[in-house]
Amino acid sequence: MHKIDLDQALNAIRFISADGVQVANSGHTGMPMGASAMAYTLYVRQMKHNPKNPNWPDRDRFVLSGGHASMLLYSILYLTGYDISLDDLKQFRQWGSITPGHPEWGLTPGVDTTTGPLGQGFATGVGMAIAEAHLAAEFNQPDIDIINHYTYGIVTDGDLMEGISSEAASLAGNLRLGKLIYLYDSNNITIEGSTDITFTEDVAKRFEAYDWHVQTVEDGNDVEAIHKAIELAKNDPRPSLIICKTIIGFGLPTRAGTSGIHGSPAGWEELNQAKQNANIPTEPLFYTSDETLSHFRSKIDDGKHEQDLWNKKFAHYRAKYPELASEFERRFNGELPQDWDANLPKFESSEKGLSTRMASWHVLQALGQSVPELIGGSADLAPSNNTWMDAYQAFGPDCPEGRNIHYGVREIAMAAIGNGMFVHGGVRPYVATFLVFSDYLRGSLRVAALSKIANVFVLTHDSVGVGEDGPTHQPVETIMSLRLIPNLTVIRPADANETAEAWKQALLNTTGPTALILSRQNLPTIDRTRYSKVDGLEKGAYILYQSKEGTPDLIILATGSEVSLALKCLPALEEKEINTRVVSMPSWSLFERQNQTYREQVIPPEVINRFSIEAGRTLGWERWVGNNGSSLGIDDFGHSAPGNIVFGKFGFSVENVLNMIEEMMQKNKRK
Repeated sequence: MHKIDLDQALNAIRFISADGVQVANSGHTGMPMGASAMAYTLYVRQMKHNPKNPNWPDRDRFVLSGGHASMLLYSILYLTGYDISLDDLKQFRQWGSITPGHPEWGLTPGVDTTTGPLGQGFATGVGMAIAEAHLAAEFNQPDIDIINHYTYGIVTDGDLMEGISSEAASLAGNLRLGKLIYLYDSNNITIEGSTDITFTEDVAKRFEAYDWHVQTVEDGNDVEAIHKAIELAKNDPRPSLIICKTIIGFGLPTRAGTSGIHGSPAGWEELNQAKQNANIPTEPLFYTSDETLSHFRSKIDDGKHEQDLWNKKFAHYRAKYPELASEFERRFNGELPQDWDANLPKFESSEKGLSTRMASWHVLQALGQSVPELIGGSADLAPSNNTWMDAYQAFGPDCPEGRNIHYGVREIAMAAIGNGMFVHGGVRPYVATFLVFSDYLRGSLRVAALSKIANVFVLTHDSVGVGEDGPTHQPVETIMSLRLIPNLTVIRPADANETAEAWKQALLNTTGPTALILSRQNLPTIDRTRYSKVDGLEKGAYILYQSKEGTPDLIILATGSEVSLALKCLPALEEKEINTRVVSMPSWSLFERQNQTYREQVIPPEVINRFSIEAGRTLGWERWVGNNGSSLGIDDFGHSAPGNIVFGKFGFSVENVLNMIEEMMQKNKRK
């Protein structure tokens, strides 16, 4: 394009973005106006993408890590021809629109991931790059490569301040993810003012220390300089950071370069003056000249051409490698292999039993064989979480086909990286740590839940059963807090066989994350010939046992390790001729999804004697035990001692359960 045309193109991005924020009277004007040249260079000059097929598997991915600048992304998507209309832009931040305040994966065509909490996008992009490298190693052949794309992103000062970015950048450098290229919008402004007040580090040296390829573009409005920097980045085997010096709110006559324009509309007078200075009409709003729009929309033909070339290549690939082609399509369609669960282990009843973390390991070995897209790892805890697939190598620069990932002690980045792998497509990720450390990764877990990302979170060492490590490692409040997160399926299995079923439900769940809550200590493997089969786990709660037919006198609800304790109480209760029902309740969230008829079959409303047992906070159990019921739990922090001693001191014994039940039933009898 000619110089004047390029200015018009950049101004189209700037002022459409600014108009969107101004009309909504809400949003972030500064970054879209300052970062327009970066967005233009990526979407028009560099990225391989098809606006009419946003889900093409071999497209380049884009992460707007500074998700507050969402109007920048919506503007460039609209201009290049994605299914976003002017009316959608005019509905920015409004109820029911596809242009929300921060980008949401699965809602807006062309949005590759949810961003907004700073640093999340940075780490998510690392996951996308891992998925690309892994799938390329699995599917590309010497004569045909069907996976060969880049992950790009625009990151901000705020992103780089967040600890998650440090975690993710360190790992990305270690893994030498050469197809990860981030443009850093270095405008030296945050909400509170100049970055000098909090952020004076040498970012270039920091990323060089992470073993990234680092360049600086002094003028962040210089499209040619950004383009050349990206070309150099592509030729380096390391991940790349391109520092682009920009001016927040570029073009605004009095507010450019100020912190006040970070998160607010420009104001009509300021915005109109800026348009006049740039020779842009003040009316109509969201103005683009026909010539400029035609230039952007040429990406529709370019994208179609790119995908047509890939389609021809894939047809050749299918003819030569039909099994690989079918496998590739299955994975990107999100379909599990046929009979994938046929060889899940079945565990014999045993009083000694297994810890559910060890049962999970046995299940994972089987799933590794039957679900080849399964890939994951732990935050330096694989020997404790039991999450290593023994038949496979570790993913790394010399072994991208590896399916085990060493995340290091980086919980929050690990979770976001897993999210990125899932949204990339073609793989099913799992991540693992101790349950108590889920507090570290909670921000990434929440993003997974709201975005319907089916990441699997393996969270072991689930209670005071951790023992000697003491209260810092005993997650008494954590399970209940995880149940608060909408669209997160929390499953705490009672024994080895429920663990196998829990993994099955986790992989069947494609519309949200699953948290598997697993024990450190051994749990008896329940005799399924005497008690109910495990099939009811899929419904969240099921009748494990009842003394005799008819309406029970007493219902005991329990999860995880406490189910075995409930069963141990049965002989004494039955000796007193109390018709007792034991309900295994591994997943509140699955149970809540069942119809009322089923829920009332399991917990009849007319039965008022209900008692719950769970080694965690009792808050919340009143929903299931009702006003007349009672709960055994732990409403204080734990203690350092052997696990069985800690359990006993907190009252998790047959004697105490029986005493509490008798007291409850006597009280209800007097009413």
